[in-house]
Amino acid sequence: MNVIGVILGAIVNALLIGIVARRLLGVPVGWPRTLILSLVANSAAAELLPWALENLGLSKAAGAGSATEDQAVLVLVTVLLVAWLVALEVGLLAILEALVPTGSVPGPVELVRTAPARWRRTRRYVVIGRIAVRHGLGRYLTPRSRGDDQPASTTARALREALTAGGVTFVKLGQMLGTRPDVLPAEYIEELSRLHANVPPQEWAQVEQTLASEMGRPTSEVFTDIDREPLAAASVGQVHRATLLDGSPVVVKIQRSDARAQVTADLDIVMRLARWLQRTAPWARRLGVLDLASGFSSALEEELDYRVEASNVAAVSAALPKESPIQVPIVHEQISSRRVLVMDLMPGQPLSNARAVVSEIPAERRAELADGLLGTVLAQVLDTGVFHADLHAGNVLIDEQARLSLLDFGSVGRLDRGARTSLGLLMLAVDRQDAAAATGALTDLLDAPGALDDRALERDVGQLIMRFGHVRGQAAEMFVALLRLVLRHGLSVPPGVAAAFRSLGALEGTLRLLNPRIDLVGAAREQGRAVVADRVTPEGIKAELTDQLSGLLPMVQRLPRRLNSVVEDLHTGSLTVTVRTLQDPGERRFVTNLVQQLVITLLTATTALCGVLLALAQQGPVIGGTLRLTTYLGLVLLLFAFVLGCRAVVLIFRGSYETRRE
Repeated sequence: MNVIGVILGAIVNALLIGIVARRLLGVPVGWPRTLILSLVANSAAAELLPWALENLGLSKAAGAGSATEDQAVLVLVTVLLVAWLVALEVGLLAILEALVPTGSVPGPVELVRTAPARWRRTRRYVVIGRIAVRHGLGRYLTPRSRGDDQPASTTARALREALTAGGVTFVKLGQMLGTRPDVLPAEYIEELSRLHANVPPQEWAQVEQTLASEMGRPTSEVFTDIDREPLAAASVGQVHRATLLDGSPVVVKIQRSDARAQVTADLDIVMRLARWLQRTAPWARRLGVLDLASGFSSALEEELDYRVEASNVAAVSAALPKESPIQVPIVHEQISSRRVLVMDLMPGQPLSNARAVVSEIPAERRAELADGLLGTVLAQVLDTGVFHADLHAGNVLIDEQARLSLLDFGSVGRLDRGARTSLGLLMLAVDRQDAAAATGALTDLLDAPGALDDRALERDVGQLIMRFGHVRGQAAEMFVALLRLVLRHGLSVPPGVAAAFRSLGALEGTLRLLNPRIDLVGAAREQGRAVVADRVTPEGIKAELTDQLSGLLPMVQRLPRRLNSVVEDLHTGSLTVTVRTLQDPGERRFVTNLVQQLVITLLTATTALCGVLLALAQQGPVIGGTLRLTTYLGLVLLLFAFVLGCRAVVLIFRGSYETRRE
């Protein structure tokens, strides 16, 4: 029982010491480290207190004065020594918070709970690391690597091979990067565009189970027949031909049963790797690896939900001009779900594999098809604002009757009215070779930094216009050059605008399969001119003014009342002007933390200086043994200074850690 009592007493004392230490630091320090240090401090107190009192001469001070006076001195010194033990614990906690902040490593319970997942993730890290080393990419994972010590073509090829070996998610990551010429050099784009996942189709039993689970009934109640051999098999899903009960031919896109679990696990690794590289590798910070990984993660999460693709199909279909020769499949929403997508079977075969079909179509008809496809896409980009963002030749079908159809609506771009107008003005300015107007359209279209050099941007835009103004068949190069130009000047490209440039750049290769002589840049300029011309007609100006006035109407209605209020305040002399500074919460938090740190630092320095002066003073009454009152007061002030200093250190390092996490 005595042993149990001692243990319970030690735990209670440690708990009390831990509560005091956490309160003194002023930040939520982890309980495991606090309790461990509290138990150590509690155990040390039993040995250190008698030794300290003996060296101070207090144990021999009995008889020097009254018993009551001796006891009071003993209590004061004991309290001070205990307080210093707690302060030392606070100091150790401050050091631990500076080295390993609370939350940067999981606690014991979290470690036990997540041990299996951590083990699986660790094994995956080892596999990824081995793949990187095997393909010569290991040096790019080191913190000091600049990533520019060998030819770009060699690194690009190694990256493509490593991503292929990494599996489905990493192949898709490479494919996404292959569509970002604004981020990666041409050598990387060329290599990553060759990435394809060689994935065998899933067994029919698993496919049928997914179908029945998503539809809530047997497949025989939905389809009269369904081909067990897929038309195509991809990393996330596969497509089967089927026939509905009414005889309509359809295609059924079915997600793999293990796709979500595999992609979710790999996305977690991708995001962790991106955060680590962003923090440690200069080349990763230059590329904005964390932003790329976040965008990729969001896009892949959407790809796992086929309802997003169904809504994209409906949006593109609704945005098609009435006279457009392009067909879009109809989605059967009543039998589609998150993991199953049923659409009409579109006739024909992809343009990328339809050389024989295209060769049978007369040249004039092929030119009409190319013009019709280009006109449809430009009308979507510049008029309606909803467009297919992945128009490579594999996503455009052509049949023997020379009809075009679009496929794969997993990537759809959207532009608001202001962005569409700015893009049209940009096209018109390029056509007129007006660098000033093109620069103005660009700054309206993109997000410009505060320190933008307008003249330098205008000069570079002028050179770009002169370079591509009269060159045919280089639309992709022009869009890539334009993107890199604006990024070099610090402008950020919104996702919708980047999707529009990417769509128009990829469209050129598709159109040239139909009409090798087509001029995408010239046609885009013509379309931009037409859009702007429509808006500067009397009817267009009237419609624009009507829209603007409709938005201003509520403000106009409130204006007389507000003017009357201002006049009344002027008349009575009570008009005041309030200027809101630091309106952003982040700015207010930064200033608050800075003021706290300054105040605590000043208090620490002042208290420490006073404590040193008092502790070193050789004057003043002796309160017990050899201990002077001034020395005691100096030690108390130094105790306060020590705790305040620990608190300041923790606030500094804690703020730095939270900033890195954000």
